Amino acid sequence: MLSAEALKKIDRAVAKYPADRKQSAVMHALAVAQGEHGWLSPDVMEAVADYLGMPAIAVQEVATFYAMYDTSPVGESKITICTNLPCQLGGGEDAANYVKQKLGIDFNETTADGKFTLKEGECMGACGDAPVMIVNNTKMCSFMSREKIDQMLEELSK
Repeated sequence: MLSAEALKKIDRAVAKYPADRKQSAVMHALAVAQGEHGWLSPDVMEAVADYLGMPAIAVQEVATFYAMYDTSPVGESKITICTNLPCQLGGGEDAANYVKQKLGIDFNETTADGKFTLKEGECMGACGDAPVMIVNNTKMCSFMSREKIDQMLEELSK
């Protein structure tokens, strides 16, 4: 279920903890597994649990608690828009509505072509940069004007 390369990455995280605390690497292991599979299916979560020697339900609890993990399929590009109050005051609602209109989807939906999934996110720690979006859990985009949104969507469409 997890490739040899994924297991090597997980092992590097596991090595940072005492031998009897292997499960402490669960968040990193989930990120690696999601990166490899695109989302965390029950089978993938079970594989992570088996590898770390912990109950599958404990892995599922972590995966469903944190917003960066996807427990259902997502598009090739996942765009998460901060909807917390500071971002809303900084144009977040307008930016979200613009992205929704451009993609023809709402939060928690994926475009028909499977290219984009739109998610609503909580504070991303960059309130002064509102509106803020994160692409694929790795790239933070700040001061997202309509022009910058158009540019981002064009780049992601390639």
